[in-house]
Amino acid sequence: MIYYNCTSTHSTVVFSEGVLVLIIDKLSKKSIHDQIVEGVEREILAGVLPVGAKLPSVRELSAHLGVNPNTVQKALSALDGAGVIVSTHGRGSFVAEDAAEKIRRRFMPELEDLKKLTARLVMAGVSAEDVINAVTDAINEMEVR
Repeated sequence: MIYYNCTSTHSTVVFSEGVLVLIIDKLSKKSIHDQIVEGVEREILAGVLPVGAKLPSVRELSAHLGVNPNTVQKALSALDGAGVIVSTHGRGSFVAEDAAEKIRRRFMPELEDLKKLTARLVMAGVSAEDVINAVTDAINEMEVR
């Protein structure tokens, strides 16, 4: 069963299999497709969607998020293509065994970008302590959510 709650800019879907919560901001500059992909990946990394968990169908997600089924299909196809989920015709889409690791691996280049940004900030006179505090604050904000 899926429960639906909608405000003017956000839609939230919670489904019984894994209590999946997707927030779609229709006013965001980020595409709805990307928001769905990032939302599913966030829930996998948080452990809300464990290995083998079944995702809602394209039809269910589309209806409850209030978005075009083609957009949902495109998002699920992207997740399938990245090996994050495994889709089987007639059975549905399931979280892949190594989904979390594949998602983390994709972010490794961004860690290198963070190192470069840190070096630029320190060279510009920002103290190492301020840089560390900013990173720590960002991490703490994520843990609160």
